[in-house]
Amino acid sequence: MPKHSKPRAGSKAYWPRKRARRIYPDIHVPEFFAKTKEVVPLAFAGWKVGMTHVIMTDHSNSPTKGLTIQKPVTIIESPSLSVCALRFYQKTSDGLISIGEIWSPSKDSKKLLERKLGKHDVKKNFDIDSNIDKISDVRLIVHTQPNKAGIGKKKPELFELPIGGTDVKKKIEYAKSVLGKEISAKDVFQPGEAVDVSGVTTGRGFTGPVKRFGIKIQGRKDEQHHRHAGTKGQERPGKMRWQVPMPGQYGFFRRTELNKRILVIDNDPTKVIPKGGFLNYGVVKGDYIIIEGSVVGPTKRLVMIRKAIRSSGKPRPVEIKYISQESKQGV
Repeated sequence: MPKHSKPRAGSKAYWPRKRARRIYPDIHVPEFFAKTKEVVPLAFAGWKVGMTHVIMTDHSNSPTKGLTIQKPVTIIESPSLSVCALRFYQKTSDGLISIGEIWSPSKDSKKLLERKLGKHDVKKNFDIDSNIDKISDVRLIVHTQPNKAGIGKKKPELFELPIGGTDVKKKIEYAKSVLGKEISAKDVFQPGEAVDVSGVTTGRGFTGPVKRFGIKIQGRKDEQHHRHAGTKGQERPGKMRWQVPMPGQYGFFRRTELNKRILVIDNDPTKVIPKGGFLNYGVVKGDYIIIEGSVVGPTKRLVMIRKAIRSSGKPRPVEIKYISQESKQGV
């Protein structure tokens, strides 16, 4: 007997299926998670370099505890981020609203600000003392430093970094202490820590419902067309429901993968560069992070690394015995 029903094709967890607003994502941190004990940035950023594999000994409570195992890993080049400004927020009935900013007096920050906002849009610095009662949150405005990476680009990305902590005054003091300075990955994460990785997937343009939703291809004896939905809906009411799998945009979506484990944070690229360099990237120049498993997006695309909001517990460090540096060309 044939089945009368089947699970719907395509998850409704990702809707609408449209292009991301920009090529690198925002950093979303729930309010409950931002109230951490330590006053530290809750996220970092880096460019996806490529993948390789490592041989390691896992010391966690996994079934392979104490065994030497092989794992695929992703390398993310993560030079330090420059803190160019502070942004202050006030809590209202409509949520958090920005009430002021303080920009670093450095030449790089001023040049970046004028490029993004224009010379006539630069406002005076925010007075913290006279508005201390209004401030409910403070965040860092940072920019990447692609000149320190092997990505081969000049224009930096500009975005916000949330700060963890429960005391607003301590968060303000920390933010003032790092204004105009640099933050490295080691200031935010440690090896063995679980993180969430956000990025924008590879864009594939306008595709059909078979590739976009994974629906069944029609049989040989079906008339005219095969790669389409068998029915678009009922006769009455005479309209098409939004759940019908239709052709459209596929790829270039913002996606977040939870609970990825950081294996290595280092600044010696000679330990990871393969023979001939990484495909479609080149060579790593400085700081990098090795993350267990795959990471969303193509090479040379910026990904955001956030402290895990559903972490299973304490960091689970591993002992790395070998990092493959064999050529990736022709693989």
